[in-house]
Amino acid sequence: MTVNVVEEPQVEYERIGDPSRPAGISAFLRVKNGADFVETAIRSHIRQFDEIVAVFNDCSDATPDILARLATEFGERLKVFHYVPRVFPPGSSGHAAEPDDSPHSLVHYYNFSLAQTRFSTVTKLDDDHVALDAPLNKICRQIRTSSCRLPEMWCFSGLNLARRTDGSLGVPMAFPISGSGDIGFFTPTHSTRFRHDARFERFHRGGIPRKFVGFLYWHMKYLKNDEGFANYDLSGHPKSRYHKKRLKYDASEILPLPEFRSRLPNKRGILNGIASLLNDKLRLKVERDLAVAASFPQASLEDAIVEECPEFADLILLHHLGR
Repeated sequence: MTVNVVEEPQVEYERIGDPSRPAGISAFLRVKNGADFVETAIRSHIRQFDEIVAVFNDCSDATPDILARLATEFGERLKVFHYVPRVFPPGSSGHAAEPDDSPHSLVHYYNFSLAQTRFSTVTKLDDDHVALDAPLNKICRQIRTSSCRLPEMWCFSGLNLARRTDGSLGVPMAFPISGSGDIGFFTPTHSTRFRHDARFERFHRGGIPRKFVGFLYWHMKYLKNDEGFANYDLSGHPKSRYHKKRLKYDASEILPLPEFRSRLPNKRGILNGIASLLNDKLRLKVERDLAVAASFPQASLEDAIVEECPEFADLILLHHLGR
């Protein structure tokens, strides 16, 4: 299997909402300098999906070699594209000014990646997501029971992992959870696409409702080199909103799992209940936070990792120790 080099990327929007997509599950993965975890992300997810589409851009690490090797191993289940035009990072002035039909636009890059998928249910996958094996398997079986065509967007989340000063794993309270209605399984329509926002790309799901289906991955962003902020090129974009996020993360408490659980609400509450009736995104966030205790009852994150993804637990635990 070869890497597809795309020097002049075009988005075939009619492919996104094509009603003749065969039944199955696709994931699309956009990668820039993802060598830390991209192989684990692919290996931990690919057994549940019919294909993963990986599109890399402007990489200076081993990402292209890793993807080429995995493409040879997995064949048609892993399609790899080298998107050649350099894409402006989110939060940059270039991104804010670039029209969404430009090949240098993050929006165009995302839509190109989405358009390469071919199955009837699709999800976005990041290069720092490591699957929770049993929960992901359960949801994918439910999708296949529904003939891989969904009337809603089945949204899911991941717990953010970070290093504590004592060497253990913890949850950063500034950014404890990844996924708040923007990541999920959906059946594409002609209205499904990414659109421009001056801050980042924004996913438009075509008006379909959302529902929360659980925690399906560990988010490894803060275990990357530079805690995952390197791709934002903060030195070259000093006014980026991600500078503020970096400062907020650096000042954050990083709590062990039991203490993190104790900080979250264990019941809906009257005000949250009323507000969530009026706003489906707020409802999803409330349901997500309430689900933490049942999803992660273990005594520590290390125990949870061993239990939830045994095949990749050693890799995760050794990586966070720098080995």
